[in-house]
Amino acid sequence: MVDALGVAVVGFGWMGRVHTQAYARVRHHYPQLPLRPELVTVAEEVPGRAEEAAAQFGFASTTRNWRDVAADPRVGAVSITAPNFLHREIAVAMAEAGKHIWIEKPVGLSAEDARAVADAVAKAGVQGAVGFNYRNAPAVEAARELITGGGIGTVTHVRIRLLSDYAAHPESALTWRYERERGGSGVLGDLASHGADLARFLLGDIASLTADTAVFLPERARPAAGPTGAGHSRAAGGEPGQVENEDYVNCLLRFTSGARGVLEACRVSVGEQNNYGFEVHGTKGAVFWDFRRMNELGVSRGTAYQDQPVSTVHVGPGHGEFAAFQPGAANAMGYDDLKVVEAHRFLRSIAEDTPHGATLPDAVYSAAVLDSMARSADRGAWVEVRPEG
Repeated sequence: MVDALGVAVVGFGWMGRVHTQAYARVRHHYPQLPLRPELVTVAEEVPGRAEEAAAQFGFASTTRNWRDVAADPRVGAVSITAPNFLHREIAVAMAEAGKHIWIEKPVGLSAEDARAVADAVAKAGVQGAVGFNYRNAPAVEAARELITGGGIGTVTHVRIRLLSDYAAHPESALTWRYERERGGSGVLGDLASHGADLARFLLGDIASLTADTAVFLPERARPAAGPTGAGHSRAAGGEPGQVENEDYVNCLLRFTSGARGVLEACRVSVGEQNNYGFEVHGTKGAVFWDFRRMNELGVSRGTAYQDQPVSTVHVGPGHGEFAAFQPGAANAMGYDDLKVVEAHRFLRSIAEDTPHGATLPDAVYSAAVLDSMARSADRGAWVEVRPEG
């Protein structure tokens, strides 16, 4: 027996499209899933965008007001892919209306926002999933198993990088992403949030940290039109405005295990296109992952210690969710597949009434790490990470 579940998408930029495609594909890859997502409605304030989404993907209805979604009895679950400043208000309202939520990181503008959403989800008794998609890569899950199983000995240190050029062009428009009031932090919320989640996913809790941040492009031109502006549009010749949040962060980490770490993220790295990855070193080996070669791991382990070689491992059906997508190792999975994994875990959580995958408490923890980074950068000192507030 397969039950239909009405789903809605709030905010139809690129990420709204990715969520929608994941809903459309999820039962192709997971035919035993006892829920069948049905695209009920899409909410988007940009004129015409919701109608285009409905025509392309088959949503039954459209609206420009997300509050209509909260009031719609046909909707059982909602993807929230709107800008950061709207996360808290929309998510709390959806939870209070009894809707399960799948929300993109960083879940608001601060740890306080993320806690408010987590509390609303817990109080309403609904399921809440969060878009930390990189932890869903089968190679990342394989790395975690190797690390936690002692395959590289006792972990000593990790380097995590998230370097991109999406904001490197000096004519990039001054959209909501660069404003404190609507975007919150800059590269902290956009990229370092993933890094914080990966750090904890792989190595456990972070005890303390010290961070340095910088703005390298202090002015950008305001976009000519649009309520929030397109995500990475250009605005040559527009009225200049100040960039209010950081382009870059470098952070030293101390884990409760005693391991040390470095997390670096930048949105203006010329020559870097989604250069995301990690290097984890232990007393007997190391493991390396590069998102651009998502289905591979570099693994070094043994007792040679010095001059110990690194082998390339192609993940396959025995790793993570790989078998749901490809029949054999070295057949590539892609970014959108990670969102299908996420959709499956969200829908499975609803079907089984128990969490699977990244949840709101994970978002709270990541947000607490980001708040600690901002606090450390302001003080120029080490600070403790306190996810409880």
